[in-house]
Amino acid sequence: MPSPSRRPIGSVARALAALDVLAESDAGLGVNELARRIGVNASTASRLLGTLEAAGVVERAAGGPYRLGLKLVALSDRVLAQLDVRERARPWLSWLGEQTGETVTLSVAGGEEAITVDFVPAPSSVASMARLGRPSVPHATAAGKVMLAFAPPTAIPSVLPAYTEHTITDPAVLAGELEAVRRQGVAEAVGERESDLNALAAPVIGRGGELVAIVGVQGPAARLPAGKRRAVRAPLRRAAEEIGRSLGGP
Repeated sequence: MPSPSRRPIGSVARALAALDVLAESDAGLGVNELARRIGVNASTASRLLGTLEAAGVVERAAGGPYRLGLKLVALSDRVLAQLDVRERARPWLSWLGEQTGETVTLSVAGGEEAITVDFVPAPSSVASMARLGRPSVPHATAAGKVMLAFAPPTAIPSVLPAYTEHTITDPAVLAGELEAVRRQGVAEAVGERESDLNALAAPVIGRGGELVAIVGVQGPAARLPAGKRRAVRAPLRRAAEEIGRSLGGP
């Protein structure tokens, strides 16, 4: 039985569930649809949304669907500002962008996903644009594979959804690839989340030997064929290692 301090508060859990489903909807949601998705009745959903709207974390135009509110941007900025790794990593992200000519990302593990917290866009007019706060797909992205390989062990789901024809959907194949990632210190995703996007990623190891961040390089598949990906590995590893050293890592 959970201790009183760890016992979840139902109303708070429902409010967080509401924010999660709103985050997944680009067009916003009405009361009835949100109620259906989080498993409550419409009156409960209406009260939840009213409370969240008063706090500024959700908003809507008159009579329109509810969306996430701008206050969340301010809150996320505060969270990101506390991540010292961003400040330490930024010079090396810029360096890696210059070395590779592609978009460079910095992610941190957030629960079961790696979340993008900073990026340097490619100088090319055709660039793969990262998005702050975008979660990885653990089995279909380079950053996600690094997280699975170097974060505390988690069970590989028995069902791995396909995003493209190249997505790994066999848990045994994924387990073998994660072992290779641990051995080589670099993960690749070749058209696995988006068919025209290739990416590589490497772990940033902290002072306690733990995974503190993930550095990635991504770009259009035509600009990151096998030969270019091999060339990117050395500067990618160096950037990840230097960021780790700046944080007291090995």
